[in-house]
Amino acid sequence: MLADFRDKKMTYNNSKISFIIPAYNCADTLVESIESIFKGNFEDGDEVIIVNDASTDKTWQIINDLQKKYPVIEAISHNINKGSAAAGRNTGIDYSKNDLIFCLDSDNVLATNTVPVLKKHMLEQNANIATFGEIHFFKTEIGKLTHKWTYKDEKIELEDALAGYKWPGPSGNYLFTKRSWLNAGRYNESIGGAYDSWAFGIKQLATGSKMVTMKNSFYYHRAGHESAFTRDKDKIKASLIALSVLINFLDMIEEEDVDYIMSKEHRYSWFDELEKRPIRLKNSAVGANGFRTTSLEQKRWPVGFIGNVAKKMKRILKK
Repeated sequence: MLADFRDKKMTYNNSKISFIIPAYNCADTLVESIESIFKGNFEDGDEVIIVNDASTDKTWQIINDLQKKYPVIEAISHNINKGSAAAGRNTGIDYSKNDLIFCLDSDNVLATNTVPVLKKHMLEQNANIATFGEIHFFKTEIGKLTHKWTYKDEKIELEDALAGYKWPGPSGNYLFTKRSWLNAGRYNESIGGAYDSWAFGIKQLATGSKMVTMKNSFYYHRAGHESAFTRDKDKIKASLIALSVLINFLDMIEEEDVDYIMSKEHRYSWFDELEKRPIRLKNSAVGANGFRTTSLEQKRWPVGFIGNVAKKMKRILKK
């Protein structure tokens, strides 16, 4: 049975927010990030969970100092470094008590009095995910911006995410329901680097979550998002990592495009070429009310589909 998360009125046990902050060796930036939550973005019933990924600098000491100032903060520490923000996010969400989640990176900053408005927008739009309409990039001071990104107004579709990089998913800093996290199969902790947020956003959209942006709103993102992609591309094959994410949804992609991303000529480069050569969805993957599919837990494949994918992957490995 197809799950249509868009047609049903969103209901929650509560509409409070759990702010999740993965933290690793961020003693220099964590205070500014946490302070921004308490400047008009935290409401009664919300919670702040900082997950220390076995930092080796003074991050844990900074967290303890923040707890003294803001007793509502909960702190969790991994015994060993898990090596990705995805792991910290999953841990924090596992411990969270609220139905709404806002993941904030430990070096980014919220604008004052913006999250409550974003939540209101999300509820009014009956959405699973709500993001700010812009990202304001900075290096050391939020008053000195380096550049801005502006997203498509209102609704972000999977087609948008497969047509380039300027969509909210890769930033990782937005509001979403815990249910959308579960339907997406949680964050993928094995990817890491600059791609775990991209992968999670893709999975949210592909499993039917409705993502909306709120125009004339923004948060501050410390410059490095784009450089992180550049840095990781020098170390790993981005296209193969992206393919490992899409492998669960290849039945929804045009056959020609499946052949394209698996071909010898393009399998190491298609991800870098998205803005020039977007990946297309089958018409059957888009319903009258928007994109629809099952959750990863519910997903059922067409007869023979897995066998065909396996054959294609074997051909790739032999080339």
